[in-house]
Amino acid sequence: MAGESDETDAPSEVPGADAATHAAVALRSMGQPNSVVGEFDFWDDGYEGRRLFSEVLGTFLLVLVAVGGGMVSARFGGDAVPYGAKVVAPALMVAAVILFMGTVSGAHLNPAVSIAFAARGDFPWRRVPAYVVAQLLGAILATLLLMALLGKQGSAGLTLPGPGISATTAMLWEIVLTTGLVSVILGTASGAQQIGPLAAIGVGSYIALAGLWGSPVSGASMNPVRSLGPAIVLGDWTAWRAYLVGPLVGAIIAVGFAHVLRGRGGGRSGAAAAQGTLGSAWRPGSRPRR
Repeated sequence: MAGESDETDAPSEVPGADAATHAAVALRSMGQPNSVVGEFDFWDDGYEGRRLFSEVLGTFLLVLVAVGGGMVSARFGGDAVPYGAKVVAPALMVAAVILFMGTVSGAHLNPAVSIAFAARGDFPWRRVPAYVVAQLLGAILATLLLMALLGKQGSAGLTLPGPGISATTAMLWEIVLTTGLVSVILGTASGAQQIGPLAAIGVGSYIALAGLWGSPVSGASMNPVRSLGPAIVLGDWTAWRAYLVGPLVGAIIAVGFAHVLRGRGGGRSGAAAAQGTLGSAWRPGSRPRR
């Protein structure tokens, strides 16, 4: 792989050279994210299919939980899934996805997050469209599966303003909520913790807390594909602009806040969090097959 030293690529001919090579890689990895050692892995297009599949799967799981809670309650009665559980379940799913797939694609699961990482300089703009398409596909597939298994129940996963709330108010609410969410994501990413437990805890906690007090007003979507996926499947575009414009504007505001707090982005830590660390060349004791 480009950027690796010859000692990690060439076959070992000296007894004990393997052990020395593995020790050297381990030492280079101490105290820094694995992506620092394999930082060029992200630019290897051979991994792109895996990254996009990760975004499809991760967003599928998120929307399956976020939409499924309401549909199950509508099918079996309002108490089947308590309100608190419907709000907290998506947060826990996001935390789980960050932990088990964050190293593959960065676990964006949200176009607002992909755009924020790109605007911050941590993620290449040329990869954003494919990520967004993958996220939207995951949301649509989750909605289709729920419809196939449960039928159209209640609002069937549509994100709608609360009773007496206008679309404009819902949009402003989404701007505020998403500004906070993306600020948390960019903040944890600054320490390359998007691929670790601290980001999972921080991001998941924010989603749960924002949902508990924000959901009655706007639905606390904070994610365009979570709202547009069901809208596309059902052909119901009620207040859809609020759930597209709100999160995107909130993401850009959060990028501005990040610049004020931490200056320019584009550093190794932020890039590692946004791009994942997919690749095998950095693993001590492992070499890619030739």
